[in-house]
Amino acid sequence: MIEMSPRVWLVLGALSAAIGVGLGAYHAHGLEKMLQMRLVNPADIDHQMRDFEVGVRYQLMHAVAIVLVGVLALQMPSAWFHAAGVLLVAGTLLFSGCLCGGLLVGAKTPWFLVPAGGLAFIAGWTTVALGAVLAQRGERISSGRSGDPGGE
Repeated sequence: MIEMSPRVWLVLGALSAAIGVGLGAYHAHGLEKMLQMRLVNPADIDHQMRDFEVGVRYQLMHAVAIVLVGVLALQMPSAWFHAAGVLLVAGTLLFSGCLCGGLLVGAKTPWFLVPAGGLAFIAGWTTVALGAVLAQRGERISSGRSGDPGGE
């Protein structure tokens, strides 16, 4: 695996949180009007509003998780945390991206992408746990030098 700076996860998590806040504001103040302008069936509007809210909620939760991965990787350098970051970012793009992005651009996304994002979230959290357990035992799979959390 390519060695990355833990700061990448701090930046990506913070940017994901900022985007999530913006999407949440749009959900509250403009999404329903946009759907009405597209002449979406009122029953479908309620369903799409709920889906969008779920996507935003999961994006915000996992933005914090991605920042946490960066903090953990700074404190306990391990490729496990970088793998977790990749999985959590992938989960955000697939799960939240399909629920929110598809709705914003009016595109129907393939049905399997949302659950694939959910699986990436589960795998990401499991990988965080593995990294924490192995780092606690002093078993690092990182090639980073001692005292250099950024790797080589």
